Amino acid sequence: MADIIQAVPDGVVINVRVIPRAGRSRLDGTRGDALLARLNAPPVDGKANDELIALIAAVLDVPPRAVSIVTGERSRQKRLRVAGIDAATAAARLAPTEG
Repeated sequence: MADIIQAVPDGVVINVRVIPRAGRSRLDGTRGDALLARLNAPPVDGKANDELIALIAAVLDVPPRAVSIVTGERSRQKRLRVAGIDAATAAARLAPTEG
């Protein structure tokens, strides 16, 4: 996860690859050097971006206002900044769970 999550002052930056119009919204492991996020929302009027922010905030247990899109707002490849969390905590919360 070290190549996916980068520590920055007051938080982390996470590389994310988005697949919109999935059956349900969920994190689905990694693809290359990015976290793979499948989103139910279509990439129209920022709906997929809003859903991505809500999903990442829920998984990392931070408020949605702590998550922002740094680059890739109109792309499938995005970089998200998450304030108020360190890289080790983010990696632990994003790690796939067995079961």
